[in-house]
Amino acid sequence: MLVSFFINDEYVSADVRPDMRLLDFLRTRGLKSVKCGCETTNCGLCTVWLDGTPVLSCAELMCRMNGRYVTTLEGLVDESAEFARCMAEEGAEQCGFCSPGLIMNVLALKRDCPDASDEQIRRALSGNLCRCTGYASQMRAVRRFLGRETVAAGTVAQAAVASVPAPGDALLDAAPITEEA
Repeated sequence: MLVSFFINDEYVSADVRPDMRLLDFLRTRGLKSVKCGCETTNCGLCTVWLDGTPVLSCAELMCRMNGRYVTTLEGLVDESAEFARCMAEEGAEQCGFCSPGLIMNVLALKRDCPDASDEQIRRALSGNLCRCTGYASQMRAVRRFLGRETVAAGTVAQAAVASVPAPGDALLDAAPITEEA
């Protein structure tokens, strides 16, 4: 079946199986931010925007994509940079596996409800499973991104971000440790 639609503002026309999932199609196109996790619409790892609305791409079939607009995190690099900084400053990212789906939902929240309450934030994050953080740091990062919280100078979060060595720092340029005979 021939399907024509937009991915990150690029017009795409492809011959696909009607039962192919949008998730699988996006992965074959090299869009790696769209991850396959549970495959049962429970984890949020495959979140994309379909016509501007966050959806789980594991539940969307290619036969329904004609004329639609799909946006992945790769299409929102500039928009996501500020939130990524907020996540780093709050220690809200450890392994990073859940981050793309979480970021897609948070960007939609800021666009649609910039003055979101804690309950609205919790609802926006509720479909994103994270095994690492416990969600408190993610909540702080979202509040900061929405302009509801700022971190005072000298906090632990700022110190942690500042202590990450940049390329070219002596720590990274040091000679490798070798065993002596």
